[in-house]
Amino acid sequence: MNVYAIFADHVRAAVAELDAVPAGLDLSRIVVEPPRDAAHGDLATNAAMVLAKEAGLKPRDLAGLIAARLEGVPEVARVEVAGPGFINIALSPGYWVRVLEAALRSGPDFGRSTFGAGTPVNVEYVSANPTGPMHVGHCRGAVFGDAMASLLTFAGFPVTREYYINDAGAQVDVLARSAFLRYREALGETIGAIPDGLYPGDYLVPVGTELARIHGRALLGLAEAEWLPIVRAEAISAMMAMIREDLSALGIAFDVFFSERSLTEGDDRVARAIAQLRESGEVYQGRLAPPKGAPIEDWEDREQTLFRSTDFGDDVDRPLVKSDGSYTYFAGDIAYHKDKFDRGFRRMIDVWGADHGGYVKRMQAAVKAVSGGTATLDVELCQLVRLTRNGEPVRMSKRAGSFVTLREVVDEVGRDAVRFMMLFRKNDAPLDFDLAKVIEQSRENPVFYVQYAHARAHSILRNAAEAFADLPSDRAAFADAALARLNDAGETSLMMRLAGWPRLIEQAATAREPHRIAFFLYDLASEFHAQWNRGKDLPHLRFIMENDRELTMARLALVHGVAAVVASGLSLLGVEAVEEMK
Repeated sequence: MNVYAIFADHVRAAVAELDAVPAGLDLSRIVVEPPRDAAHGDLATNAAMVLAKEAGLKPRDLAGLIAARLEGVPEVARVEVAGPGFINIALSPGYWVRVLEAALRSGPDFGRSTFGAGTPVNVEYVSANPTGPMHVGHCRGAVFGDAMASLLTFAGFPVTREYYINDAGAQVDVLARSAFLRYREALGETIGAIPDGLYPGDYLVPVGTELARIHGRALLGLAEAEWLPIVRAEAISAMMAMIREDLSALGIAFDVFFSERSLTEGDDRVARAIAQLRESGEVYQGRLAPPKGAPIEDWEDREQTLFRSTDFGDDVDRPLVKSDGSYTYFAGDIAYHKDKFDRGFRRMIDVWGADHGGYVKRMQAAVKAVSGGTATLDVELCQLVRLTRNGEPVRMSKRAGSFVTLREVVDEVGRDAVRFMMLFRKNDAPLDFDLAKVIEQSRENPVFYVQYAHARAHSILRNAAEAFADLPSDRAAFADAALARLNDAGETSLMMRLAGWPRLIEQAATAREPHRIAFFLYDLASEFHAQWNRGKDLPHLRFIMENDRELTMARLALVHGVAAVVASGLSLLGVEAVEEMK
């Protein structure tokens, strides 16, 4: 039950009924939202402001006509025209009871939307190189991508979660050489300090041990060209197993793991993608002009295969084939996104690290080109995470060799704290993550505060069951309680807060901003805790009134409604809705 969508339809119907307004106006621009000042009412609409010019009327005059129509809507208590033509609407007090009834009957599905209209979406996130354990930076992208995928699913988009394995290129050859060094060590050689350019972390020690167990000393007698593909394949497999374990610790699973190497094994899909773009004119043979100012890393003074990315807003055209005949990363990424398009995805979302910001335009251009303009690519960038403990920077991990691993953080503070706090900032803003603060049991720790609201709700319900032995166990049964008795300002405010949940889901899905869910839950928890505290000071506001079963039932209905929305929101964030705090 989306109150704001329902009243947007009421406003559109009111406009359509006006004889003074010409037919065919674009009514999709009409928005109904909470007013900036709650004293002005419950809802506000911009209808007169956005339609006045086309209607040939002054905004206030048009607002007056619309307001007169809205006064006839049964649930409306008052309509006022404000300022240059805004319309403020106050609803009858009993209207919010209907929202609570809907929340009780729908439970976890309250707020679930058909907004996405069944449009398939491919969400690719994490996609860390399979060269070592995941670090804290990967953690943010992983949590953000996973929560966004859950949010889009809840909003009506069938989502495929995808991980792109970068198992081609120089970095996996470096991995193989690093693992081979550990293999020699496992066979008893003294390898000394790890040479510069190789991966120094201890995480490759078990890989070397396993290579020695499988192959004995056989690989030592082979030339590098012979042992490299063998070691590379087994090292990548070991790294991906480790990455899957790290992701599992975060509660993350993927539908598809797509291998970059598969694009050129057998059927060369990179060559096919380039050929298609050459045929349509987006790829040509030419030379790049020398860079002006800062050097362009991939510029070469030679005739080469170039993608016309400048036609799509990029700074320069981009090479697709290196001087040695191998493909650039960009060429592989074009073929990969074409593969997504060929699999039926017309909407794609990639989650990248902030250092990839300069890559966005060319990749969006490529998707537009390979799809003939029928597919879109949205890219979400995740800024860096600054890891501290009591304000002091956390030292690097010996196991990883150069960074703090994701798994170390999860093991120390728990999955719930990691996931919630990674989402308690907008993804494109830097994030300070303090290992000490996120386990505090205080209002200043958002994850504790929200989980405590859910636990407090269940504590109230348990206490109520002791006071009234015949209470129903089914949440939906409380929808039949005497909800009209919920007339305290704090109770009404909580019901209004619940009414904003379906709207919040659609807004957050549209903006691809799961942090809005975390913010909403914190605000809801704050109001719920505040109402509980009011009951401590004012006994007549307590949730359990032992001498008034009817009022208790109504207030328990509100508790159930709050608990249902908190649980639903935490589920979207991948955080457990605990029923007891230990």
